[in-house]
Order: sequence, then C-alpha cells, then structure tokens
Amino acid sequence: MCEYCGCQALETIDELTQEHEEVVRLISHLRPAHQAGSVARMAEVSREIARVLGPHTQVEEQGLFPALATDFPDRIAALEAEHRRIEAVLAEAADGATPSDPTWPDRLMEAMALLRAHILKEQDGVFPAALANLSTEEWEAVEAARVKAGSALSRSAP
Repeated sequence: MCEYCGCQALETIDELTQEHEEVVRLISHLRPAHQAGSVARMAEVSREIARVLGPHTQVEEQGLFPALATDFPDRIAALEAEHRRIEAVLAEAADGATPSDPTWPDRLMEAMALLRAHILKEQDGVFPAALANLSTEEWEAVEAARVKAGSALSRSAP
C-alpha cells in the first residue's frame, strides 16, 4: 500500500490502512475456496471481511467522507455507493448463513474485485486528499468517529 505522501503518519489513516491490508489478506483466501467450490468457506471469509469493514466504513462515512464531500462530492458519493454494493453481497452470508443462491460465489468475487479497486482509490486518492485538505477540527471529527466505531483489529501496545 501507499506510503509516499506521509498520511500514514496520522494514527487514524494508519489504522484504516492496516484494515485495508487485512481485507486484502482475507480476500486472498476466497480464490482457493471459490475454485474448490466451497461456498461455506467463502461465506466464512466474507463474514470476516464484513467484521473488519463494519467499523472501518463507519470511520470513513462518519468522519473522513463528510470532511471531503464539499470539495469532492461526486467522488465521495461514488465511494459510498461502492460501499453499499459490497456490503449487500457480504450481507448475504451474515449471521452464519451459507448463501444458497448459485450466483452468490461469482457475485462475491466480483464484489471483492470492486473492493480491491476501491481500496486503491482510498489509499491513493482519499487519504492523500485528506492530508492536504482537512483542518485540525475535521481531523478531530475523524478521530472521534474512529473512537466511536472502534476497530476490528487489535491495537498494539505502545
């Protein structure tokens, strides 16, 4: 993932980046499960992805995106729409369910390709734009959103 602009020096951006890395790692487990025809394993991995994305998306949509929406309304709206598309496919495996729709495995793989592209847009566009554009007050709001949402990843001790 990107490290060129220095945005990862900010704790919240660093945590969002770590969550992106975990999601990409989890996505890598889907291809073998898909090739093996293991819908149950795909559902299990999709629940793990959703677990990481839940608080992550809250931080973006309640903290980061509102701060950038005035300057980049169309891009932020597109990212939020992508969140909804990805969440809808992941939700089909929520609560321990193994989706019975025979199209779900392929739709999940398509959603994960979208998610990987989405992550790159955030890493290479949103995070650097936030570093360049957000005021101290806006960063405080982003951090407040992080505190409220938490993280699915354990924070390491200082």
